[in-house]
Amino acid sequence: MGPGNRPLDLEWLEDFLALAESGNFSRAAQARNIAQPAFSRHIRALEEWVGVDLFDRSAHPAALTAAGRRFQPLLEDTLARLESARIKARAAHDQAAASLLFAATHVLSLTFFPQWLGGLESQLRLGPIQTISDSFHACEDLALQRRVQFVLCHGHREVPGRLDEAEFPMLRLSDDVLLPVSAPQGAAGGAMHSLDAADAPVSVLAYSEPSGLGRIMRARMRQVFGDGTVPTLSQGVEIVFTAHHAALLKTMALEGRGVAWLPKSLIAAELKSGALVAAASAEWNVPVEIRLYRQRAEMAPAAEALWTLVQERPPGSGGR
Repeated sequence: MGPGNRPLDLEWLEDFLALAESGNFSRAAQARNIAQPAFSRHIRALEEWVGVDLFDRSAHPAALTAAGRRFQPLLEDTLARLESARIKARAAHDQAAASLLFAATHVLSLTFFPQWLGGLESQLRLGPIQTISDSFHACEDLALQRRVQFVLCHGHREVPGRLDEAEFPMLRLSDDVLLPVSAPQGAAGGAMHSLDAADAPVSVLAYSEPSGLGRIMRARMRQVFGDGTVPTLSQGVEIVFTAHHAALLKTMALEGRGVAWLPKSLIAAELKSGALVAAASAEWNVPVEIRLYRQRAEMAPAAEALWTLVQERPPGSGGR
């Protein structure tokens, strides 16, 4: 006898509670809609699993033994917890099926995403939304691991990423541009750090490897970054700070630490106030797209409805 002899059947537990309540094998079997011989075998099998008798069959009606009386409240609690766990698991499944799961790069989660989402909510009931804000590389990982339905990020048609290579469907939501900017110098308002300087190396605030904007910059601005290590700008470049958060590079630029290529969507207010100024002519600007990628496989109805709505909206509607 003992629990190691055979697996436990949850039906036996319900049978135990029915017999404990009625004290009569026949009535308990009828209540459980089981033939009495089969019901009796279930009770005996449970007792073998526990390792002791749970009912005194010599008593009329059948009475719980001391072990049975100790077993009953613990069993009732266990079954209640199991039922609660089942209900919560189903609720979590239903919520996940109805949720929208986004991964967004840091800068777009702060600038574009809230307003863009608000525009969608005016046309579609979205339900629960979960958003992960991280580096571009981390957002790609989440999509490739099927942990999110959508990825919101910057992109460039000539600089494909892993989602492009894996042929994830993509929509262009809007356009943005990376502007080389610096803190101003003196009352004249010229750039403290300028790519037009002819004599000294330019201090540059650069994006790190996990950054999607950094990947675009390294591919499109080789005259500044060369092969990533050797500068080719005539007067040279000195990378003085590196981060994958555009917002952090913005803070460093405001402190006068160097030139940073920042999304216009992030620095519109600073450009207007003069807190940041252009550090070069427009030829140094890098146009980029704001993109939405989706999973290749069919998604939950709420996610599919959102994708259909976004497909119908012209690029640039909503967001900044």
